[in-house]
Amino acid sequence: MQEALSILQKYWKHDSFRPLQNEIIDSVLNGQDTFALLPTGGGKSICFQVPSMMQEGLCLVVSPLVALMKDQVANLQKRNIKAIALTGGIATDEIINLLDNCQFGNYKFLYLSPERLQSDWILDRLKNLPINLIAIDEAHCVSQWGHDFRPAYLKISELKKHFPKIPFLALTATATPRVIEDIKTELGLKDPKLFQQSFARENIAYMVFEVEDKLYRTEQILKKNPQPSIIYVRNRKSCLSISAQLQSLGFKATYYHGGLTTKEKDKNMQLWMSEEAQVIVATNAFGMGIDKPNVKTVIHTQLPENIENYYQESGRAGRNGEKSFSVLLTSASDTANAESQFIQNLADKSFLKKMYVKLCNYFQIAYGEGINEEFAFNLNRFCHKYDFPALKTYNALQFLDRQGIITLSQSFSEKITMQFLIESREVIRYTSLNSNDEEIILAILRTYPGIYEMKTPFNLQLIAKKSNSTEAEVHKVLEKLKDKEIIEYNSKNNDSFILFNEVREDDLTINRVSKYLEKQNNLKKDQLQSVLDYVNEKKTCKSKLILDYFGEKTATDCGICSYCITKKVKKTNNSITQTILDLLKSEDLSSRDIQTRTNISADDVVHALQELLEDNRIIIKSNNKYTLK
Repeated sequence: MQEALSILQKYWKHDSFRPLQNEIIDSVLNGQDTFALLPTGGGKSICFQVPSMMQEGLCLVVSPLVALMKDQVANLQKRNIKAIALTGGIATDEIINLLDNCQFGNYKFLYLSPERLQSDWILDRLKNLPINLIAIDEAHCVSQWGHDFRPAYLKISELKKHFPKIPFLALTATATPRVIEDIKTELGLKDPKLFQQSFARENIAYMVFEVEDKLYRTEQILKKNPQPSIIYVRNRKSCLSISAQLQSLGFKATYYHGGLTTKEKDKNMQLWMSEEAQVIVATNAFGMGIDKPNVKTVIHTQLPENIENYYQESGRAGRNGEKSFSVLLTSASDTANAESQFIQNLADKSFLKKMYVKLCNYFQIAYGEGINEEFAFNLNRFCHKYDFPALKTYNALQFLDRQGIITLSQSFSEKITMQFLIESREVIRYTSLNSNDEEIILAILRTYPGIYEMKTPFNLQLIAKKSNSTEAEVHKVLEKLKDKEIIEYNSKNNDSFILFNEVREDDLTINRVSKYLEKQNNLKKDQLQSVLDYVNEKKTCKSKLILDYFGEKTATDCGICSYCITKKVKKTNNSITQTILDLLKSEDLSSRDIQTRTNISADDVVHALQELLEDNRIIIKSNNKYTLK
């Protein structure tokens, strides 16, 4: 395998392979169908990129994640490796040109979504390509028992008929035993070699703390561990508010969510990567391709919807092998909030159909039409128009996205169009009388010669650069021209785009996919219950609970999780326990109240309270105060 190592060193600048990468590459090169189950950070992409580079032809990579495809293609191109991604929204003529490039242009990697395989003509074109390996990323999506099932993945097995001698490589970071068997069957893998790395992360301490003041506890954790940290939250509003609260407490914090522009995402990410910010508060939009080795702490302030996501997000800590922490902060109201957010807002068939019909009407798509049409979309405006609950609507849209009926891209954009309403000579006259606006107006006229005849898409950043102005200054001039009725100027903020992948067929469309809806809804309920069991189980090692979920048995406790620490810490000093009990005789108190009144350390108070709860000597009330039982 010296050649493989040489390619790794030449293109990726690594001196050695990570565990199991070498063996997986060897299996693929021997023409063997292969299954790689490598936890987050295990280096799955190297497992197909290196062997493909060692052979003539190109690797076909099937992936459901547009952002990840674009990221990997960009990274390959930086290394002077020719790669293409067929993402949504590309016109047919352009797809034909790209596939021609793959056939005759010595390309090494072709990334496409599973939905592309549903087009027979694309499948026919693929048959003529010199494919040396077929890699299926996020392979758990083929299983109806996986946490992100996509029916389009079921079409991947068709490739076996056309490429019977080409090895398949299935890759995933998280899969239960049931899902593993499903993947093998649904992809049609022939006697696959399974390479499975342990799910154990021996350097991560999984901590679950029931607290009444999450911000206060977060502050304590970040002060104790001042290294880079990630705080995962459920929505954009929490991103902004928690980041602002941390800044007010003196922490350098930034935030990341799907509604930011690419420029804002890159800026905030760089602040954190360069450690100008200690903390990044993020939704689950943050994570793909993030490989910062010295993350010390990952904190979840709200319950995750499944163990798979929690494990992957936790796994962004401690990639340098040093001890790190995955902290889940819970409170008495979290269970009800999670059930409200994840379960009560699941869309049933009736709501799904109603929402789909209204969506088509919203964009004036006639029955039998709409395929490959793309529209800017604002969820809040849509929900307000039809009086739909936002979260339930979003879940329904996500379901349609996973079924391949639509593609929902959550990329923030500001769409600007403008057109001059007066003749060119009048515009020149205006500039001569308003010299402060001249540079900006002349830059617009030079850049958009047809702006007198039609509404023209307008790039604010470009005009600012060409006129040596700021974007704010350009915007101010445009608003002034609009007020004077010199231009028509429209600026819309859209938080996503929707691409329709199929013609509108209402009942036919929804009936076809509704059989998956009930099964997926039941699965989500089971997955949330697994999270609640993980949180509420007080007498088992947290690491052992995670391993057990993924079908990995161990008799040994990790020794560093919240359960193990409680067990190890002396049976708490009786005097501390008695002090707390004495205080609670007179009134109900929070842990923070107890700490303030006794000057006992926060850790000792928490350990004492946990023991008293386990011994059923106290209970925690809905107002997050402790009381005698």
